[in-house]
Amino acid sequence: MNATPLIRQALGPEWERLGDVIRRHYAMTPFSDDYVCVRGTMREVWHAPWAALLMPFGRLFGALVPHQGTDVPIEVHYRCRTDDPHLYWDRVFHFPGRTPFHFRSHMEAAPTGGSEVIEYVRFGIGMRLAVSAEEGALVFRDRGYLWRFGRLRIPLPLGLLLGTAYVEERPDPSDPDHFTMKMLLRHRWFGDVFRYSGRFRLGKCE
Repeated sequence: MNATPLIRQALGPEWERLGDVIRRHYAMTPFSDDYVCVRGTMREVWHAPWAALLMPFGRLFGALVPHQGTDVPIEVHYRCRTDDPHLYWDRVFHFPGRTPFHFRSHMEAAPTGGSEVIEYVRFGIGMRLAVSAEEGALVFRDRGYLWRFGRLRIPLPLGLLLGTAYVEERPDPSDPDHFTMKMLLRHRWFGDVFRYSGRFRLGKCE
């Protein structure tokens, strides 16, 4: 039973290169009931007009945020569980005039080990993510999609449609308890498909 935090496992010695607020953010212990919450505002939540065609599939798999907006309040709940080593996410977007939208997923260490994790949504659909520490920031880079079926992990060519993901969480130098984040899905031919960015505070969500 490995009690090292998931992101620390992936980064190894690079963990120490992360900013303090990012390390505190991801210091949760596998096989525990550790819980962290961050609250903030998404400066932008956007998708390309044609990407609306993908939303029914996104809702089915729980993988895409179907609404757009600016200055969108959000909190993100991170949990570990006592019965497995994974990290669970619940991102709650509060779009004006709409029911709060939950984007849920969980992360696992890649079976190959090394500096890679897999983020899963519903029905075993996952994205392989290379993890790195860059100038204090935690960076995730898309390494392809897969479908987990039993013990099999079958590569999926979803990148041909959705593009390639990039995510970063970067310490805010103006406040030791704040960080910024951005997520971008960019297609090599069609440009930006999805993106959102915001600023968060590490602390309790009451």
